[in-house]
Amino acid sequence: MIENLVSVVTPVYNSEKYIEKTISSVLNQTYTNLELILVDDCSTDSSKEIISRIQKKDKRVKYVKLAENSGAAVARNKGLETAKGQFVAFIDSDDMWKKDKLNQQIKFMKDKKVGFTYTAYETLAEDGITQNNHIHIPNKINYSSLLKNTAIACSTVVIDKKFTGDFYMPLVRKGQDTATWLQLLKKIDYAYGYDEVLSSYRKVAGSISSNKIEALKRTWNTYYNIEKLPFFKALYYFSFYTFNAIKKRL
Repeated sequence: MIENLVSVVTPVYNSEKYIEKTISSVLNQTYTNLELILVDDCSTDSSKEIISRIQKKDKRVKYVKLAENSGAAVARNKGLETAKGQFVAFIDSDDMWKKDKLNQQIKFMKDKKVGFTYTAYETLAEDGITQNNHIHIPNKINYSSLLKNTAIACSTVVIDKKFTGDFYMPLVRKGQDTATWLQLLKKIDYAYGYDEVLSSYRKVAGSISSNKIEALKRTWNTYYNIEKLPFFKALYYFSFYTFNAIKKRL
């Protein structure tokens, strides 16, 4: 583990449309002590060529290709396995960060002496135009409150492995990020919110995360099948989750 290094993990699958902007938003951070681990889940477009071109200019970019298409959980786990940093951050291949994102967030973590943080974010239309929709977050969240309100967006998270140790994502095709945060919150008491809009989440038509019915299904799967909550307890938390999801979008 390299002190103060941030390992940024990004799964890539047919991401040619947005990946260059995502990479630029990471490499242009004011916090420069980072490595960007791009894990290619067997893309069939020009993602590899775009990454290769950038990699020649910036040695902080690491490229890993999976042997077969395996999904985001396997890709992220390969990135976690490759990561050398004290800190781990995640960004999806169509999202972007504000320039001072890591600098502000890691200063917050060090000042507060906390190991798991997430930030507020804004949404972008598919063409990259901001929707002026700032999603604010609770100051802190524990295991039971996260079950009621999945407030942690993957591309906003930074984790200090000095607090959590090594960790990996459950091998499910959908919802592995929330399942991971729940696992970590069994080890540490709270994840802490830094309520500044430092990430931009792109709403892409047809993506897994854009389908609301699928989001409900994967959340139920996380509660009942991954977390193994008893049926009525899962239903209790799922009711809160559904209410808060509707409230967030009104």
